[in-house]
Amino acid sequence: MRRDALVILVLLLASPHAFAMRCGNRLVNVGDQDFQVRDRCGEPFWSDHFTNVEIIGTHSPIEEQREVQFDVLYYNFGPHLLMRQLVFRDGRLLHEETLGYGVDEMGGDCNRVLDGLSVGELVARCGEPASRRSQNSTLVRRPIRGVEQWHDQRREEWIYDTGDGEFVRLIRLVEGRVTGIERVRR
Repeated sequence: MRRDALVILVLLLASPHAFAMRCGNRLVNVGDQDFQVRDRCGEPFWSDHFTNVEIIGTHSPIEEQREVQFDVLYYNFGPHLLMRQLVFRDGRLLHEETLGYGVDEMGGDCNRVLDGLSVGELVARCGEPASRRSQNSTLVRRPIRGVEQWHDQRREEWIYDTGDGEFVRLIRLVEGRVTGIERVRR
């Protein structure tokens, strides 16, 4: 009996559906296309988009440069369930990340500690910013000889009007995560 239970547990853990995200009674799995996920889960409350460039054959007679599109969808399932971040590469689900607890009302809980939050969590807690500014730089990785990966490191500054007539809140984000917060005089 114990051995049977152990075998069942191992099979469940090895099953690709064991870690699938559930939207109602439908499953979302790594490899699913973005339109399939939207059909199963509905529209996300926030989405983010960016591109990278992969170069194969650097320093050789023929070089291939390929733009890779990334889409990040954020889902809020309410205050008693965890939010989810879904990352797509060229339209296919690459991976899913579990975030903090969801919210009842978008933008209604901006007084919590925000450091380290994802962009989606920030929008869920504080709403959309009054203004945004991007300041990207490019990182080049060379994982093996002849291959380069060009990645725009996304840096943003978001401004939130705190309702305090004298100050606004400046939030700095790097790669979709809050890295700094300060009060700035108007």
